[in-house]
Amino acid sequence: MAAIGVLGVWEPSLDTLSQVLAAVAVTLVLGFATGIAAARSDRVERALRPVLDVFQTMPQFVYLIPVVALFGVGRAPAVAAAVVYALPAVVRITAQGLRQVDPAALESARSLGATGRQQLLQVQLPLARPALLLAVNQGVVLVLAVVIIGGLVGGGALGYDVAFGLAQGDLATGLVAGAAIVCLGLMLDRVTQPTERRTGKGA
Repeated sequence: MAAIGVLGVWEPSLDTLSQVLAAVAVTLVLGFATGIAAARSDRVERALRPVLDVFQTMPQFVYLIPVVALFGVGRAPAVAAAVVYALPAVVRITAQGLRQVDPAALESARSLGATGRQQLLQVQLPLARPALLLAVNQGVVLVLAVVIIGGLVGGGALGYDVAFGLAQGDLATGLVAGAAIVCLGLMLDRVTQPTERRTGKGA
């Protein structure tokens, strides 16, 4: 973050960061809800599989056509494109993490009379915490990857600076904006990267 300030692009960087955080929040809400549904129902998982395959194989630029048609030009289509691009990975990682929870733990919870909701909230989600953190990390990285595309549809900020630098041959503007995006990516990656809890004797 200090490097971003030194580069002199603090304001557009925070603009980009706000868009990324908004897109990540929407992605996580939709992704966790859909991933939980897919993990708890084989029918839902089978129905979602071809849809997720299609979205994960489509190029990033393909998402611009429907979102611009729906929202026009501005920050909304940029955020929507980022959500659509990052959502499949979050759904799949969440579903896989919940399905890999130790069956013995679920059986113990059922034998103690836990309801399905209690099993989800008190057993599956806590035990799937590393996978959920990985889903958050991947969501952030994938959303940030659409920042430059967002600049092409009115997202502004660093994405626009990179696109402007490429179009006009302005190396200084494009390079500085690209370096700021890299700094944002490194910061967000380190903040959201899953870590293992370690226990030790004494402090």
